Amino acid sequence: MTFEKFTNEVMTLKKFFEIYCHDKHHLASSRNYTIAYHNQTIQIECTLCNECAELFEIAISNLQNCPHDEKPRCRKCPNPCYDKDTWKKIAKIMKYAGIKTGLSKLTSFFSKDT
Repeated sequence: MTFEKFTNEVMTLKKFFEIYCHDKHHLASSRNYTIAYHNQTIQIECTLCNECAELFEIAISNLQNCPHDEKPRCRKCPNPCYDKDTWKKIAKIMKYAGIKTGLSKLTSFFSKDT
């Protein structure tokens, strides 16, 4: 995967984890991450609780070590890197934030017409 694609994946994870954590946990603190990929780094700041930060770090680690040149969606991966319990937790976060993100885009779309 290219560095640009990796960066996009990291930023999607950051956004989704922050949405979920903000809505569900309310115990978040700011954390700084320096994430390396193919001799390049990304620096990001996330506001997450301890539980979400732990899952975020697992997701980033698995993304850094993904063996696929073109990364498939995790649910369609022929050789998944997540254990079942962790995958369920991360899938729950991604589903929640994905729906919320989609609804906010839909709401803003319709509010432009009025």
